[in-house]
Amino acid sequence: MASQKQFRIEFSAGAERDLDALPIDIQRAVLSESALRLKSEPYREIKTRIKRLTGIIPPIYRLRIGDYRAYYRILEDRVVFLAILHKKDSERWLKRVR
Repeated sequence: MASQKQFRIEFSAGAERDLDALPIDIQRAVLSESALRLKSEPYREIKTRIKRLTGIIPPIYRLRIGDYRAYYRILEDRVVFLAILHKKDSERWLKRVR
């Protein structure tokens, strides 16, 4: 049985600032969800959790964690978080990225 590829999880400077500004319970949820869902299959869309956003090249994915959204890119063997935002702030950030 072939071992599954493991991805490293990294945070951009902006995503680190976003994470630090969150309440501790949300920080824990972001870290545990990212470890659980993104270390082995970051590109696998899960109906309500992971979504590949359309119209953005290179692709950006969204991980939903309660009322928060973590946006990331997959670069070779790394998952790099770009931003971690409350859902109400997501649309404004996405407009800047497109």
